[in-house]
Amino acid sequence: MKALITGSGGLIGSQATKHFIDEGFDVVGIDNNMRAYFFGEEASTKWNVDKLKGDFKDKYTHFNIDIRDFEKLEEIFKKYKFDLIIHTAAQPSHDWAAKEPMTDFGVNANGTLNMLENFRKHSPEAVFIFTSTNKVYGDTPNYLPLIEKETRYEVDPKHPFAERGIDESMSIDQSKHSIFGASKVAADVMVQEYGRYFILKTATFRGGCLTGPSHSGAELHGFLAYLAKCIVTGKKYTIFGYKQKQVRDNIHSYDLIKAFHEFYKRPRVGEVYNMGGSRYSNISMMEAIDKLEQISGKKANIDYLDKNREGDHIWYISDVKKFQDHYPKWKYKYNIDMILEDIVKHGHFEN
Repeated sequence: MKALITGSGGLIGSQATKHFIDEGFDVVGIDNNMRAYFFGEEASTKWNVDKLKGDFKDKYTHFNIDIRDFEKLEEIFKKYKFDLIIHTAAQPSHDWAAKEPMTDFGVNANGTLNMLENFRKHSPEAVFIFTSTNKVYGDTPNYLPLIEKETRYEVDPKHPFAERGIDESMSIDQSKHSIFGASKVAADVMVQEYGRYFILKTATFRGGCLTGPSHSGAELHGFLAYLAKCIVTGKKYTIFGYKQKQVRDNIHSYDLIKAFHEFYKRPRVGEVYNMGGSRYSNISMMEAIDKLEQISGKKANIDYLDKNREGDHIWYISDVKKFQDHYPKWKYKYNIDMILEDIVKHGHFEN
């Protein structure tokens, strides 16, 4: 069995590489370390790629190419027959996207189209899994009836999303997505369309906060990993608005890859799933700082700005019931406390 994993040096790509090699796959990885271009050397994925090359010499083959280069991609697809394709490579920050919209759309939208067309032409029997984002819903979640509590915002308990979180019925229209969110919408819809139009086995997972110790956290991307890094190293962390009470659900990369594996074993056509920590694993910024201070034994150096980031969510918790209904064997391993402890203990905090 052979898998192609883009963004193989990143949080999700590296976790997927390790998991599927353990499951008997040979993995072809694509990563050209654009994360360092986006966010600076502290966000470089080179350390992770080097580790994969060293740990899995006979099972991992690396290509340092850009997914915007269709011809280079096609050379790889012509050389190998894939059973599984996991596409995680992306420009992941809505702040950064506004600086270079052409680059953002080129990587996120055109790069995904390049992947899909090569998949359709050369490995159409494979399973194609795409890491999308909850930013496809834009700022619509901010118009939910929110209630301010002591340490977090919450949804009015009378609202349908209060019990489980936001499900796939939320509209992606008439909202401010950010440039990043719009490029991911284009990719998200195209993955669905290649599945439905060409009858291919595709899934798009609209992630909440994906996290874990392999995350090369940076100020513009990687909320928990970067917050933990700042607290452990004494670096200043800046919070943007919402009184430090913004809420995110957080899923460990291990649990996400286990979900990918369940889909691979029983794939469907053109599916879309909201995927995150759900009500099982979520936290506000204020609560995360307090817990990380307790775990690390260090005091956070916090700078607070009243102005929030454009289109940033006040409260987002994913309803994962649809995926759980389709794949009832899938269960969470990591709750929020376990996630935070794992990041502090095993996180990559070197620049």
